[in-house]
Amino acid sequence: MTFQRRLLLAAGGGWLFDAMDLLLFASVVAVIGREWGLSKPVIGEILTANLLGMFVGASFSGIIADRFGRKAVFTWTLLAYSLLSGVTALAWSAGALAAIRFCAGVGLGGELPVASTLVSELAPKERRGRTIVLLESFWAYGTVIAALIGALVVPSAGWRVAMLIGVLPALYVFVLRRAIPESPRFLLAQGRTAEAREIASVAGIAYEAPSATSRVRLRDLFAPAFAKRTVMLWLLWIALVFSYYGIFTWLPGLLISTKAFTVQQALWLTLAIAIFQIPGYYAAAALVDRLGRKPTLVAFLACAAAGSFFFAGATLAPHPSVAAVIGWGAVIAFFNLGAWGVTYTYTPEQYPTAIRASGAGLAAGAGRLVGAFAPTLVGLMLARFGSPYAVFVVFAGVMLAGALVVLILGDETRGKSLEEISESRLAA
Repeated sequence: MTFQRRLLLAAGGGWLFDAMDLLLFASVVAVIGREWGLSKPVIGEILTANLLGMFVGASFSGIIADRFGRKAVFTWTLLAYSLLSGVTALAWSAGALAAIRFCAGVGLGGELPVASTLVSELAPKERRGRTIVLLESFWAYGTVIAALIGALVVPSAGWRVAMLIGVLPALYVFVLRRAIPESPRFLLAQGRTAEAREIASVAGIAYEAPSATSRVRLRDLFAPAFAKRTVMLWLLWIALVFSYYGIFTWLPGLLISTKAFTVQQALWLTLAIAIFQIPGYYAAAALVDRLGRKPTLVAFLACAAAGSFFFAGATLAPHPSVAAVIGWGAVIAFFNLGAWGVTYTYTPEQYPTAIRASGAGLAAGAGRLVGAFAPTLVGLMLARFGSPYAVFVVFAGVMLAGALVVLILGDETRGKSLEEISESRLAA
């Protein structure tokens, strides 16, 4: 097996388990709410606590990774997240559950932007976009597994047993330690030239000598050279996180709120919709290095917005049809998750090595901070209107706004090395 395939499988496995646990919790939270007699706003606050933890993790992990290395942060955040996910099964109250999910969120939020930065720095420029989108595609596999566990395990064994399965990634962390090397670009920035040259040779990527971009500092994220990129990325991440977590952490509950589906039917419908994430990722992977990051991202966000709008209309029917729910839900899943794959490609490309992980982490953190309140907003809207119609109209508007931000502020990065992108920005 080639180095690039081993890298993709090793990093993607961590991605899969993270998605599995996060979306599994989203699937069982409605069951927990019924068992404990929790109101919809309280359920929303528990989901928000998880996302606030992700904001903290994303905001600080990149800064730590730029100082101490990508691999260590990637490994330890996965380990912490996995163990704390298993602790979720021991929760005894809404407050305890929110606290545990906040701590687990710190690990998850810290891992994802650092992992995408590490893989981006180890991938050849000709296939970098495809590689990162395929890495993100493992999220879809984890989502499908979560939906299967939710539909098969929760009704028979209960939600606590389902959440204990989330401990499995803790074992996978040892595979990661052996399979993934440190980023050669990080090693170069640290003056460890011999190690960097050796890893670059094994990875099959160009050896790049340190350049003027190594002198940039964290504060330069808002300097003239990078300010437009930073604003664009923060707004893009806010639109993506707000829409994705608002919709998919609540999807079983949103379907139940139509009063047309039972809990078990809603879980199976969630599984059917989740499956369409997989071809969405592969479509984005096929386009991102051919059409480019910007047109692919704009098109996928616009199509996801259209899917959300028509899904809203489907929920207005007295008896929403299964075909309409799966059909428009599939459109949202296909294009929203494809857009996520391109975003994880696009984000680390915007900055030089010295601030790449910090820039990616803070952009993700901005999205997590604002997006953290999406589940609470959904709970409030359901309590106020009783129907998911307004929910999906709001998220359609948010995704359309994200597409416009990229269209107006985004620059194309296809086919360029990470150094070329950074230096062209500094020279502008």
